[in-house]
Amino acid sequence: MGILTLLLLVSYLIGAIPTGVLLTRLAGGGDVRQSGSGNIGATNVYRVAGRRLGVLTLAGDALKGVLPVLYATAVLGLGDAQTGLVALAAFLGHCYPVYLGFKGGKGVATALGIFLVLSPLSVLGAFLLFALLLWRFRYISLGSISAAAVIPFLVLLVEGSRPLFLATLIISALVVLRHRGNIERLLNGTENRFRA
Repeated sequence: MGILTLLLLVSYLIGAIPTGVLLTRLAGGGDVRQSGSGNIGATNVYRVAGRRLGVLTLAGDALKGVLPVLYATAVLGLGDAQTGLVALAAFLGHCYPVYLGFKGGKGVATALGIFLVLSPLSVLGAFLLFALLLWRFRYISLGSISAAAVIPFLVLLVEGSRPLFLATLIISALVVLRHRGNIERLLNGTENRFRA
């Protein structure tokens, strides 16, 4: 097994760690999949188990994206195309985790971790858009979808790398696709608003 193949497998398995499920169970909160929206991500954990666990889930899910990509770039010195594959493996692990029967989260936090390593400046631009939309409309999903839609083009503009643009485009498209229920609720006016 080549080093890249092994790294892709490990990246997937790291991405597949169900942070929100583990944290809520350890805190005695039961299975987060049985409450709220049923999602394993930070937003549902926040609503179901409180701010502290929500923030920890966000950090843990982001770290699942940071670690494999940072290892690929800083330790192994892989090129953009190979790094993009590592990023995709970690992201797919979160969305389709083997530990949960391939039923995972929407990928926003893990994508954030990946993008922070690939292009911090692009993340800043996308975050400003997210924050503005959240402040104005109070929908986390709207901010997440909008930030995901714009970040591949920011990566292309800032980094000038077609392989990274392609990887971030695929990740972002999957983030938007996995929010299709939220999009329907936004259009119907039934989406839950964020309350701090």
